[in-house]
Amino acid sequence: MTQSIIEFQNLSKTFGKTKAVDNLSLSIAPGKIIGLLGPNGSGKSTLFKLINGLLEPTKGQVLIEGKAPSIESKKIISYLPERTYLNDWMKIRDILNFFHDFYEDFDLAKAKDMLKVLGLDEHHALKTLSKGNKEKVQLILVMSRKAKVYLLDEPIGGVDPAARDFILETILSNYQEDATMIISTHLISDIEKVFDEVILLQSGSVYDYDSVDSIREKTGKSVDELFREVFKC
Repeated sequence: MTQSIIEFQNLSKTFGKTKAVDNLSLSIAPGKIIGLLGPNGSGKSTLFKLINGLLEPTKGQVLIEGKAPSIESKKIISYLPERTYLNDWMKIRDILNFFHDFYEDFDLAKAKDMLKVLGLDEHHALKTLSKGNKEKVQLILVMSRKAKVYLLDEPIGGVDPAARDFILETILSNYQEDATMIISTHLISDIEKVFDEVILLQSGSVYDYDSVDSIREKTGKSVDELFREVFKC
């Protein structure tokens, strides 16, 4: 039996009276690309923060390779948050060197290759870049690590439609094939072709968790069509 890379055990997270995650239990096997899907407020970003140890559960627990989030788990998780977190005054080159010093698994040569592929100059400061190009820099940082788990929160949300396939190809060609990748997105039709499995979240609980092939077989719908039907959007 394959050991879970990530496990949620009766996991809940509340903010006042709001239940962001509600008694969620789930095991995620390694080596899959998984879509984490749900409407706004369904708990996607909260779940990512709980996996990263940026939030503490109200009840239950998150386990990474059988252990609670810690400094050790951060060494195997590469996380792309939804919002830009880098300092605008820094040059791309300085950011790459910082990550190279900070993370043992950061591949500087790969990062520089990805810069060239995505048409970015390492001598430019972040403040000179468009929102989409800033997101490309963050993506490069995340995908240049040799991690066991990649968590991508809306990786193509700020990228123009013409660049989305290019960005997806960059993601797929640079992640470790035996790793687990979880991608949160609202742009399902653009990205569902890369998913092995999807987790559908509704009000902090799992509405469904299944392989893409199984969902299509049992519903006769694409993931995007099912999402629109369930969440009326």
